[in-house]
Amino acid sequence: MSTHLQQKQEYEVPSVNCWIITVSDSRNEQTDTTGQFIRERLLANKHRVDFYTIIKNDAAQISAMVEKLKVDSNVQAVIFHGGTGLSKKDQTARTLRKLFDEEIDGFGELFRMLSFQEIGPYVLLSRAAAGIINKKIVFSLPGSENAVQLAMDKLILPVISHAVQQLQK
Repeated sequence: MSTHLQQKQEYEVPSVNCWIITVSDSRNEQTDTTGQFIRERLLANKHRVDFYTIIKNDAAQISAMVEKLKVDSNVQAVIFHGGTGLSKKDQTARTLRKLFDEEIDGFGELFRMLSFQEIGPYVLLSRAAAGIINKKIVFSLPGSENAVQLAMDKLILPVISHAVQQLQK
């Protein structure tokens, strides 16, 4: 094993307690293939999914979920998906940004850079973001399965264990 990899593993938690929150006015547990994909990828990478729900694309419901995550001492990472577009009905991005203690700017920048290679300039319309709320890392992803797959495989899964370890300091 390389020295770099050994050092990296020293600064990671072995497993992260996660929540998945689908924001949608039309999906249910049977049709939420994106939420199922997130669950499968987290579990395949030895993380835990302690909570999963589908809520409406509504600022009050999103804020209520944030209040719940603030007081749950077990949750370490939360993945919201859906509601990140530009339309007036898309509430996730605008609501979470107001509630972040701190935004993790690089996440949205890298997501849009990687997405540009696949969908071109339309990526400018995405408001994917990540931030910290009460020492928990919170991701806000589009609802598209392709976008979620890119974010999970290229950005979230490679860093989530390290990010959680850093937030525990």
